[in-house]
This record gives sequence, C-alpha cells and structure tokens, in this order.
Amino acid sequence: MTAFKTLDDLNDLSGKRVLLRVDLNVPVKDGKVTDATRIERVAPTILELSGKGARVILLAHFGRPKGEVVPSMSLEPIAGIVESVLDHRVHFAANCIGEEARDAVAKMLDGDVLLLENTRFHAGEEKNDPAFVKELAQNGDIFVNDAFSAAHRAHASTEGLAHHMPAFAGRTMQAELVALEKGLGNPDRPVVAIVGGAKVSTKIDLLKNLVGKVDALVIGGGMANTFIAARGNDVGKSLCEHDLAETARQIEAEAQISGCEIVLPSDAVVAREFKAGAENETVPVTAIPADAMMLDVGPKSVEAINAWITKADTLVWNGPLGAFEIEPFDAATVSAARHAAQRTREGLLVSVAGGGDTVSALNHAGVLDAFTYVSTAGGAFLEWMEGKPLPGVKVLMS
Repeated sequence: MTAFKTLDDLNDLSGKRVLLRVDLNVPVKDGKVTDATRIERVAPTILELSGKGARVILLAHFGRPKGEVVPSMSLEPIAGIVESVLDHRVHFAANCIGEEARDAVAKMLDGDVLLLENTRFHAGEEKNDPAFVKELAQNGDIFVNDAFSAAHRAHASTEGLAHHMPAFAGRTMQAELVALEKGLGNPDRPVVAIVGGAKVSTKIDLLKNLVGKVDALVIGGGMANTFIAARGNDVGKSLCEHDLAETARQIEAEAQISGCEIVLPSDAVVAREFKAGAENETVPVTAIPADAMMLDVGPKSVEAINAWITKADTLVWNGPLGAFEIEPFDAATVSAARHAAQRTREGLLVSVAGGGDTVSALNHAGVLDAFTYVSTAGGAFLEWMEGKPLPGVKVLMS
C-alpha cells in the first residue's frame, strides 16, 4: 500500500483549524440513537486533536436529503450524543458553509469541538462541486479524514477538500487501512474468505476479485444455493437466482484457474417455514426436499469451514452463513465466528470482517471484539473487497 500521512505527521496544532470528516450516520429510532459505535470509533481522533490544541470542526452527513434541507436529517440532535461520548463540549452550527459556519468557527478557542450541519443539505456535496469545496475549505487549515465508510464516495467533504489543504488520515481511517492491507493487500497466507448473504447478484464483482486473491472461498447464505443449483442440484424452495447459474459456473472456473478452492455446503438445515423454532431437518445438499428451503448450512459443512479457518493465517469475512437472525438457523454462523475468534485470540489468525449483516452476526455470536478488525463501513468495505479504488483513500496517498 502506498504511504499515507497520519496524525503522527502533524506537529504544532495549537490554534489550527482542523476540518475533520467523520461518520455520524448512526441509526436512530424514535429520536434516539440505537447504536453509537460509529461515534465511539471517531472519538479518539477528535480527542487527540482537541488535546493538542486544535480547533476541531466536524464535517458529516446524515441520511440522504439529496441536496435539500430536511429538518428530520439535521445533525443537531447528534451533537448531544457526540458530546456524551466524548465527555467534551460540542458546539453546533446550523450550516456547514456561509455566515453561520464562519461565525461559529471564528468564536472557537483552542481545543474546542464544533459540529457543522449536514453537508448533504447542499447539492454541491455529492457533486463534489468546486465552488462548494472552496466554501468548506475557507473554514480550515488542515483536512483530516476519519470516515472510511464514506471513502468510496468522491464527495466534497471526503475527496474534494484534500486537494485544497494538507490532508491526513485520522486514527480510525489509519486502523482501517492497516487492517485491510493485512486482509487482502499483503496478507499472510493461506488466506480464506467467507462470503455469505442472500444474493450472488449483489456480490459478483466481489467473488470474481476474491477468487484471484485467496486460497479458499467459502460461500454460504442464500447465495450458496445458486452455486449448488448451478452444479445440477434441486434446491427446493430455497432462495436461489437460477438465472445466474452460468455466472456461478464462470466464477468456479476462474477459481480453478487461480488455484482457489470453492467451499460450498455439503449438507443443509432445511425447513418448510421461515420462522424462529421452525421444525427442521439436516439433509445433504443433493437431497433438499422440493417443499423445503435451506436456512443454514449443516454440521458437516461447519466442520469443513472450521477446518479451513484452522488452516488459515488470514481470514476475511463478509456476510453470514445462514439466517442467523432466527434460531436455530444461526448455528453455523455462530460456530464459525467463535472458532475464528478463538484462533485470533491465540495469535494464530488475522481476522478482518465488515459489512452491516456481518457486524450484526459477529455481535450475535458474542465475538465482535475478538476479531483483529471489524469494519463498520458497508459500501466502502464491500468496494474494497471488490478491488475497486476508493476516492477518499486514494487522495490521501502520497
């Protein structure tokens, strides 16, 4: 990976206005933040900059207001949550540019933290409009990006600002990039990837990239059904994209050329109903009943997956192995996650995971903190796994 500058490259920050891009796009229900993980992740960067005397100006988006002011998507209520997490006063300005932003910045003292209003209230944010970038830049001396989760977007506050002032990676961005380099950039081998989820159609680019980079690719979730069907098996009423059978066969062919072993389930836990505690049975994948659906991979498959995890020096994980949200169809995901966590604790495995469902699944298994690194980024993590350049990262490289 090309070198990028971090906070270690910054010297005297006293009085410097630091435009810090963070991800505050947290889930909110009934006016309350239900998961403050993303705020907690950026807290170290905010506090480090503030502690060094910088005037920390937070830039963030919330929701998809599409360039218009949408009161329900204001960041003002989030300011209080940030303040609580930081245990540090957080001021708020009702605009991210213009007179309101300038006045709020002008009143700042060394060490102050100021949150500016949702950058996406302006159409120029997502368009990366030069005029909008220039207005944002007027309020800062230094740009720090700590929002990897938005790094796949070439927006004004994620990419444009880096062209107007010295640009650095925050601590969360730094940790993410180091972890991703260990995962696929320059990993210790053998490398095993676990990819699950519902549909092959959403992860074609991912699968095609991985077969050229990993030693074994474990495919689970609903997408495994498409591969099983492509091999000529009847998958009953299981979720399956039959129209992608040829794509599945092409991916398997590319894997064979690359020396990557495709690991598919050999047995399946099937049920007639998709509900918690549904009556179920375990059958070979070659004998799924016509009136049943596969909702989890079976114990023999889990044994094979865990054997691959044991062989691996590096594990990259995106997507659950089954319908982990409902018992007992969480068994395979929980077993594999706990095995990977144990290997990681023993210092025998570098484990990198990411994606919304993956984070939920690892949390469900009680091992979220045991993995080497778990990315809270959704789209950015997936695009990185697909081998695509991330504009917000590329611009930080020197």
